[in-house]
Amino acid sequence: MSTLSSPKQATLQLVERLEDDVTFEDIIYELYVLEKIQRGMKDAEAGHVVSHDEAKQRLSRWLK
Repeated sequence: MSTLSSPKQATLQLVERLEDDVTFEDIIYELYVLEKIQRGMKDAEAGHVVSHDEAKQRLSRWLK
């Protein structure tokens, strides 16, 4: 069973944590980051991961 919040609940919790003078741009960025984190957590729960060594090997192609 997933421990992830629904998008609506996660958004409400995010908005409650933000300062009162937050901009729309700040809110959109925070929502973007939150969505990416939740997507990564879902992928991990589904087993869509690679080992540390595999990640290093894949990145080495780009970081030469």
